Amino acid sequence: MKRALVRLRRRLLDLHSAKLLVAGYAAYMMIGWLLLCLPFSQSAPVSALDNLFTAVSAVSTTGLVTIDPGSHYSWFGQLVVVALIQAGGLGYMTLISFVILTAVNPRSRLSLKVSRSAFALPHGYEVRDFLRRIVIYALAVEALGALILYFLLLGRGVEAPAWSAIFHTVSAFCTAGFSLNPNSFESFVGDTPISLTLAGLSYAGGIGFLVVDDGWRVLTRKSPRLGFTSRVILRLTGILAVAGTLLLLLVTVWPADMPPWERLLAAFFQAMTAQTTVGFNTLPIGTLALPAIMVIYLLMIFGASPAGTGGGLKITTLAVLIGIVRSVSRERQTVTFMRRTIPEQVRTTAIAACALYVLILGSALFLLSLTETIGFEQLLFESLSALGTVGLSMGATGSLSELGKIIVIFLMFVGRVGFVTLGIAAAGRDESGAGDSDEVFVV
Repeated sequence: MKRALVRLRRRLLDLHSAKLLVAGYAAYMMIGWLLLCLPFSQSAPVSALDNLFTAVSAVSTTGLVTIDPGSHYSWFGQLVVVALIQAGGLGYMTLISFVILTAVNPRSRLSLKVSRSAFALPHGYEVRDFLRRIVIYALAVEALGALILYFLLLGRGVEAPAWSAIFHTVSAFCTAGFSLNPNSFESFVGDTPISLTLAGLSYAGGIGFLVVDDGWRVLTRKSPRLGFTSRVILRLTGILAVAGTLLLLLVTVWPADMPPWERLLAAFFQAMTAQTTVGFNTLPIGTLALPAIMVIYLLMIFGASPAGTGGGLKITTLAVLIGIVRSVSRERQTVTFMRRTIPEQVRTTAIAACALYVLILGSALFLLSLTETIGFEQLLFESLSALGTVGLSMGATGSLSELGKIIVIFLMFVGRVGFVTLGIAAAGRDESGAGDSDEVFVV
């Protein structure tokens, strides 16, 4: 038995970390599916496929649902959903690795390997210290957020405010978008404290743990300034947030009796929810005009940060593409962004991720057009939302056929594990003696 375990451990160490990530996320999804299928997890009958859809959506932190979690799952079922969201948001190996590397086996090569790959950590990052900091940070932010949200919901007469606060805090921080409310947060469209609390939690999780860790190193004077990746993330996040808010404010058809501040707040919230991939909404997405939908399209494609809780293409990939376009237009050989040269390996990875994104999105849309009778605009929105693990919906998810649900499940899975990661895993290549990345920029 001991020899078999040793051989298994060696085999796992020889496997490419991409394969381990794909297998790990798939295992979590299957465990969650089985738990949600238990009779006492449900307060109303839910089919096996809908349970699988929910489990994949939770682990991928997407938030698309085919049923209302608040009315179809018991408290235990909702607890399972929260646990899956937490595992998916922090990276499926984070909590396990944290325990192994701090208490059980500080020299666990397997945990070090998978954790470094899961967070795309560049050379120079100490995995054990990094995991310790992000776990403490995540639990502290979630505890504070739940406390604030509890008093806000209590004052508004929400049923079971404590559990609602915990559920929505974890969902917001992990940018999952799952809600116990049948209409998400549309009832709180003009509620400034709740909107800003949810936005703060979403940005705290979606901004990326590399930025948080960099900030901590600066505060503790272990580093003189934020790293290049962190500065790119913060700059582009701010630009997208402001631009998205202003565009939505201008192109959305607002009710005549809606005050200007509520319009600005609602526009900001919709931009934030698409950008961070949290998936909550205070406006009914299906009623928005096409120009507003197109703004949300763009924010859903690029918005999440590397080593964060969001999925899909990363905001740093957008930075690389901007650098490439500038380089080509100016007929330069080198690609730069913010006066820094982007290494060739990073450029290649970004282009490969975009190519795989377009290929997978196009294939899924073709298949969905064969299986569904829904309009193309809705199919595109649901597909972008699933692939970017955003969770916003124009109302089409619940009416998908069984084949349509399976296609969207695949999109959510790909969005969580990453396009390049899935491509490497599918290539069937093992990883022997792979070292850490020397790149200073992460996509």
